[in-house]
Amino acid sequence: MRLRHTLAAALGAFTLVVTLPTSANAATGAFSYKFTGLEGHARSVTLHDPTSPGCVPLPEVAAPDFSEPAFAPHNDTDEWAMVFTEPDCTGDSWTLRPHGNPASDRLKLRSVFLTGRH
Repeated sequence: MRLRHTLAAALGAFTLVVTLPTSANAATGAFSYKFTGLEGHARSVTLHDPTSPGCVPLPEVAAPDFSEPAFAPHNDTDEWAMVFTEPDCTGDSWTLRPHGNPASDRLKLRSVFLTGRH
C-alpha cells in the first residue's frame, strides 16, 4: 500500500513538472543600433532582452537591395553578440563583448547573433 502511494505521489509530481510552462531564453539587457530612415535621417532602435541564443534579423535593413545596412551597434546585454554584414547571420562578422561600449558608425550590420554565453 505504501509503495502505491509513493508511486502515485511521484507520478503526480512528475506530471506537474512536465506541464509547467517553459520560458524562452533571453539575454538580459539591451542591444541597440542605428539605421538611416526613408527620410534620410539616422534613427535608433533598441531590442530589450533579445531572444538568445539565436539569430535576430534587423527588419529595417533586412533587404540589401532596398536599404543601407544598420550601423553603430551597442551590446549592453549580458551575453556576447556577433554582428553580421548580411541578413540571417551570414557574411562578415564582428564580435561585441557583453556590456561593451558603442561601436563606431563604420561598423555595418544587418543581423545579430546572441551567443547565449555570458
